[in-house]
Amino acid sequence: MQVFSYSEARQKLALLLDEAGSSGKALIRRRDGTTFAVIPERSRRSPLDIPGIDVDVTTQEILDCIREGRERGSKLVERLS
Repeated sequence: MQVFSYSEARQKLALLLDEAGSSGKALIRRRDGTTFAVIPERSRRSPLDIPGIDVDVTTQEILDCIREGRERGSKLVERLS
């Protein structure tokens, strides 16, 4: 974690933000010794929240594919047993 003086923080804001992003925290110290922490805000979105794609597939076609895959899997298990 890097400590920036108030003047450095003003002059090198991008560097300060990069440091906070990579290490999780950067400090700014005033002349009077008061210290402030810059901490990146956590994303509130789920990493699993992805945009959907528009395909021309019906619910029934999806269910048929799932059913077919399960049938193939059970036949494979029977052969291996």
